Amino acid sequence: MQFSDEWLVPTVTPLVTEEDVEGIRALQTNEPMSLWEVMVQRKLLSDEEILSAVALRFHLSVADLSQLDPAVREEVPESLVRKFNILPVRISEHILEVATANPFDMDAEKMLAFATGREVRTLIGSPALIREKLDQLYAKEDVVSKLLEGMSAGPEVTEIVENEEEVSAEDAAQRPIIRLVDTMLADGVTSRASDIHVEPMEGGVVVRYRIDGVLRQVMKIPRAAGIPLISRIKIMGGMDIADRLRPQDGRARVAVSGNPIDLRISSLPASLGEKVVIRILNTQATVLDLESLGFDAEDREVLDGMLMSKEGIILVTGPTGSGKTTTLYAALRTVQNEGLNIVTVEDPVEYRLGHGIVQVQVNPKAGLTFASALRSILRQDPDVVLIGEIRDEETAEIGVQAALTGHLVLSTLHTNDAPSSVTRLLDMGMEAYKIAASLKGVVAQRLLRRLCPVCKEVSDLDLPKHLVRFIPRETTLYKAVGCKECAQTGYRGRFAIVEMLTMTSELESLIGGMANADQIAAVARKAGMRSLFESGLKGLLKGITTVEELLRVTEVPPELDDRRVTSSTSGPAAAVVQPAVPVKDRTSQMSESLAFELLDDEDGSQGSGAKGCVLLVEDEEQLRRVMKDLLEREGYQIVEAGDGIAALEQVDRHNPDVILLDLNLPGLDGYGVLSQVRSRPTTAGIPVIVLTAKGDEDNEVRVLQLGADDFLTKPFRARALSARLESVIQRTRGRA
Repeated sequence: MQFSDEWLVPTVTPLVTEEDVEGIRALQTNEPMSLWEVMVQRKLLSDEEILSAVALRFHLSVADLSQLDPAVREEVPESLVRKFNILPVRISEHILEVATANPFDMDAEKMLAFATGREVRTLIGSPALIREKLDQLYAKEDVVSKLLEGMSAGPEVTEIVENEEEVSAEDAAQRPIIRLVDTMLADGVTSRASDIHVEPMEGGVVVRYRIDGVLRQVMKIPRAAGIPLISRIKIMGGMDIADRLRPQDGRARVAVSGNPIDLRISSLPASLGEKVVIRILNTQATVLDLESLGFDAEDREVLDGMLMSKEGIILVTGPTGSGKTTTLYAALRTVQNEGLNIVTVEDPVEYRLGHGIVQVQVNPKAGLTFASALRSILRQDPDVVLIGEIRDEETAEIGVQAALTGHLVLSTLHTNDAPSSVTRLLDMGMEAYKIAASLKGVVAQRLLRRLCPVCKEVSDLDLPKHLVRFIPRETTLYKAVGCKECAQTGYRGRFAIVEMLTMTSELESLIGGMANADQIAAVARKAGMRSLFESGLKGLLKGITTVEELLRVTEVPPELDDRRVTSSTSGPAAAVVQPAVPVKDRTSQMSESLAFELLDDEDGSQGSGAKGCVLLVEDEEQLRRVMKDLLEREGYQIVEAGDGIAALEQVDRHNPDVILLDLNLPGLDGYGVLSQVRSRPTTAGIPVIVLTAKGDEDNEVRVLQLGADDFLTKPFRARALSARLESVIQRTRGRA
């Protein structure tokens, strides 16, 4: 079996006997050993003797490791040098000097050159000393203190301990780690974050905040501090820090500047370590008022009409994180009075609603499920019942039965729109006549980010063609800019947009007759139901959100989408064939011909760059920066994303000509991004070139089966990347 440094054998053979070398070789098991290190350990040769022999034979200089250039820490990624056990010694504008115990590792040299954009010059050094100096260069002892340097003390955070419990975990109990967790929580609360994600990755741990529904990376912590950080969070949540193989849930209460904050903590085992998510439940920051949530006067009037009912069921639908529970709480506040018995059953109880409302926490381990809790609640003569979520047939059956027997029931469902709620209940096994008799209304809801009032500016961006006819000429549209008040996002806060289906006698007959969702939607629209898009459009016209945000969350309904119109190019449908134009000019060009539109599309398809728009998805910032500089010099317009979620947002926002996609991404990985891009009709045709360090055949086959157009293994040469890009874009335009 060969040594990991087999190239060294001819160099050291004159200095030791062949029997010594073969004796060391015989010690190897499954993993190849380093001949250099074993000879030093056995005192057959010293580091200096081996260094002299290697330097003499291969005409290499021996590295002087007594003084290292601190600038290399910022320019050379720690994960990369540790992977190849290479020590960066000095760096200049064009040259990077590195010490290595394997001067023939071409992969390491190429990766360093690509990551730093500099010529790599190799010096020889001993493997043990290189590792020692790496630990000094990327020092871990004071890494937490370094992170905390420059951070303001911020609000004071104190843990509210409800059950005293002694926990002995040395690393997690260190004062710097506790302070780092407190600083992170205080910063998350003051930043208006709803969730804090702590995610392990190669070389460190990433912390991201979900602000106004969008994740933003706020810091990257070395693993030496990140792992104790995760353990400290688990201790706060009363979780088992020794169990890293199973998902766990916990909860904690802290006080930020004296204000109590509830935390819901969950851990998930992942390939690189545990991921922890902290849900921040700030009752003081949560608005429980329909008007403040964004419901306009017309929407509030419709919902108030539903809530006036003494019996029946009202559903709020939408995906996770769309504000369903908050809307239900606001609805309870609307009907709450001393004469009503109001009971909720939730999993979990997110906010304590206070006097007059009894809240029940589901506990399946103790046999307290939604269904069993509802049975007990109905024996206690409630007037209003809130069910956190209808998840199964049994819960749906009891809820509908309660609605039919004189109770007002509020609950949530996971459906895309209001009419689909009926078909969802039918799929659960409910009888159509019961649904028709009990249902009072459905509210489908989404959340749009609200423009920051401090930094928003009038937009001069092009308006998508299919939106032209919805925007009056005199309307002033705004764009997001970013300032310190909104954490450079351009948005501050969110508001609800809703699709409200109110029951009528005609709808009741349709539902009782097993009508499908499309038939229900058509009748509801005739009765005045407004789509989510139309609700969001009202916010756009009022100047409180942007076109990009509206299209990120909603899309033009099929019945309103004029892109499907294929008749005359005159009259109202003329906007179908018009090119996207600036706001100030869009109306004046509505009478241009179809030929002009096709010519504009052909000329404009390359985006702002001469060769086209490239979405570069790569989580390693140094490598992404080098690739961006290279491709911009080649004439491409570059849009960047550092993770999978951001990549999908950039796809929707910029519609790139090609996507360069790394597979190893935090959050949603490259496989997930590729699947999402190919599954959506609006993005299915965008070419994707996959970049990966996994060059095996199985991985290549997998990404090609998922729909990738090309596959490029790292490390790769710049010219090869540019040639593949140009080829893919030309093929795509040729097909078009």
